[in-house]
Amino acid sequence: GKDVKRFKPGDHVGVGCMVDSCQKCSACEEGHEQYCAEIATFTYNHVDRHDKMPTYGGYSEKIVVSDKFVLKVPDGLDLKGAAPLLCAGITTWSPLRHWKAGKGSKVAVIGLGGLGHMALKLANALGADVTLFTRSAGKEQDARRLGAHNVVLSTNKGQMASVQGRFDLIIDTVPYVHDLNHYLPTLTINGTLVLLGYVGDLESMLSTVPLVMGRRSVAGSVIGGIAETQEMLDFCGKHGITSDVEVIKIQDINKAYERMLKSDVKYRFVIDMASLKAT
Repeated sequence: GKDVKRFKPGDHVGVGCMVDSCQKCSACEEGHEQYCAEIATFTYNHVDRHDKMPTYGGYSEKIVVSDKFVLKVPDGLDLKGAAPLLCAGITTWSPLRHWKAGKGSKVAVIGLGGLGHMALKLANALGADVTLFTRSAGKEQDARRLGAHNVVLSTNKGQMASVQGRFDLIIDTVPYVHDLNHYLPTLTINGTLVLLGYVGDLESMLSTVPLVMGRRSVAGSVIGGIAETQEMLDFCGKHGITSDVEVIKIQDINKAYERMLKSDVKYRFVIDMASLKAT
């Protein structure tokens, strides 16, 4: 309404993974609404803290949301490619910024999917030396196109041995259980491996030897606060960064879901909401 001063009709704006938070806990006051002590109100499959109605996220034609949780999409960014920045983009940007990736730092990314391809683009644009860990040799060409300077086959013992003690930061985007012990020795002293893709119990048991003997760390991260998300969008606008997407009709959502389970997408599906009118 009339009290909104930050936006005007016709602006290109976006709403990310959150539409609200308590806005009074220490996390919210520090700009980390994603870690709200009372749990943020998420944009999809959640319950609004005011009217108790469900949130429908990207399946909505319209959304009413506090202007505090609305983000300005920079002019010139392709809107289709900008949409996933509000999820995959900020999920990878937040740890890159928190652990100060940039010129002179060495960053590795585990996994080349929706998160991984954004991590490569952003880490490269920040000036870091970027490496992709992958189990598939066939991904090297795409990895280099997206910003990787080096590609290491994690199934090749010789290649893994060649990067021991190399990385300041490892961004782990793998969404299923996997052995972290394989990657910890590749961290430098004080290096950190950050889990983004997997939520749950770890298997195999984590060995503390490389942690204790190199002051290495294993951490986790999830999306980012509103200010940080705007920072990421502004950075992407300056550097012309968007997600690689495939636009689909809403009628094809089930097929797209099946393809996503098979990793058959480069690298994010985006729904053409105009197709709703055809249902």
